[in-house]
Amino acid sequence: MSNALASEKIVESTGGKSQAQRLWRQVRRIQPGLVLAWAIMAIVVLWAIAPGLFTDYNPVAGMPRQRLQAPSDLHWFGTDMLGRDLYARVVHGAVHSLSGAFFAVVVGLVFGTLVGLIAGTIGRWVDDVLMRIVDVLLAIPTLMLSLSLLMLMGFGTINAAIAVGVTSIARFARLVRADVIRVRRSDYVEAAFGSGGSFAAVLWRHVLPNSLTSALALAAVQFGSAILNISTLSFLGYGAPPPTPEWGLLIAEGRNYIATSWWLTTIPGIVVVAVVMAANRISRSFGGAR
Repeated sequence: MSNALASEKIVESTGGKSQAQRLWRQVRRIQPGLVLAWAIMAIVVLWAIAPGLFTDYNPVAGMPRQRLQAPSDLHWFGTDMLGRDLYARVVHGAVHSLSGAFFAVVVGLVFGTLVGLIAGTIGRWVDDVLMRIVDVLLAIPTLMLSLSLLMLMGFGTINAAIAVGVTSIARFARLVRADVIRVRRSDYVEAAFGSGGSFAAVLWRHVLPNSLTSALALAAVQFGSAILNISTLSFLGYGAPPPTPEWGLLIAEGRNYIATSWWLTTIPGIVVVAVVMAANRISRSFGGAR
């Protein structure tokens, strides 16, 4: 009887140790960098959705008596040359930067997928013509192409997002085309054609869904790049007009005061860098990178 009780205690102790070991292994699998990236993106998305929950200051109304004040407990990020609270402008600017980047990614994904799908399914001279156009787009620097498109369309946040989205169409098109060619040669696609499926039905039900995995992963990568590119265009004066609190415009407005009021450019710049790095880290996790 004593031997049985002793064996039960041993089993319980070893079982407790094994559970603790499994818990410890799960804790070790947690990646602090990825957790931090998700936390940053969650905060920024909340800024864009409900900025009033984070600040009571008006992002466009200034208080001349409080101009160019350093960061303090009253103004966390300081104030600008017109006495506007910089933290409020950064928070309210999230909706412009994030929505512009999202729109740019959608433009690149939709039109790039369409071009790649047509080139990969039709083939022959259509494939040759479309891929040569894609090669030309890839050969042009992204910023130069964006500026050229903005000169034709005009300035503004929407036009800047469209210009940035157009520059990414070629990347999506080439990636989707390669996946479409691979999927079309698969056995289940040939079986779908052999069972009497029409070209459009097989394309919609089998080829397209199985060709979007890589494109969606690229979309996650392009989101961070789109934020940086739109901020760059706004910094150069081709994006949102003043007094819109767009992140790139905030950096541009404070560059003349960088010698005396460093926070006007440094803090918005840190926010942009942090969001872009967080988006890139999250996209890497989707692709299995560590």
